[in-house]
Amino acid sequence: MEETQLILRTINFVKKELQDAEGGHDWFHIERVFNTSNLLLKQEEGNATVVKLAALLHDIADPKFHGGNENIGPETAKNFLESLSVDGQTIDHVVNIIKHMSFKNSLEKGTSFTSKELQIVQDADRLDAIGAIGIARAFNYGGFKNRELHNPDVPPNLNMSKEEYKKSKAPTINHFYEKLLLLKDRMNTTTGKKLAEERHQFMLNYLDQFYREWNGES
Repeated sequence: MEETQLILRTINFVKKELQDAEGGHDWFHIERVFNTSNLLLKQEEGNATVVKLAALLHDIADPKFHGGNENIGPETAKNFLESLSVDGQTIDHVVNIIKHMSFKNSLEKGTSFTSKELQIVQDADRLDAIGAIGIARAFNYGGFKNRELHNPDVPPNLNMSKEEYKKSKAPTINHFYEKLLLLKDRMNTTTGKKLAEERHQFMLNYLDQFYREWNGES
């Protein structure tokens, strides 16, 4: 199957699977990560087919919405790609990217897999978690989980394990300190690092305004 048809089939599959997804992890999130991955590919070397497939399938079954099951996503992606007779090496690479790209997995020791393709898709996904859209996604998910916007009596936990991160029910503002503000310095590619700078600063400006309004100062 030629790449154009493969990508189109994958897009249609993902759209169908995520048609009722939470707004921060829906098809439009996938589309943004896909587009940003393609942007990074213009500046960073990588296997375009692997990058495109991984970008499209990276959140096909996010563990947050499947009882914490971290296997269902990689398995769903693998079964789909096998149904299209994609070669085994490509499938294995895409599945490994899906398994290793999430932030929470970076909190766990022993995650040794890496590739240029993983770095590109991971950067694209992290870019969508910061800046204006990142802020919108954070509060959308916080509302979805009925979490407080902010609680001054609940400080951020900056030394969480993977399991603590998964179980956290902290206010959404804490998420900025526990993840979002950390991503700029965890970007992999030169292009990703450049794009992250402005989005990171936007979040800092937003937090300054948030606290002024919270404290009745403006």
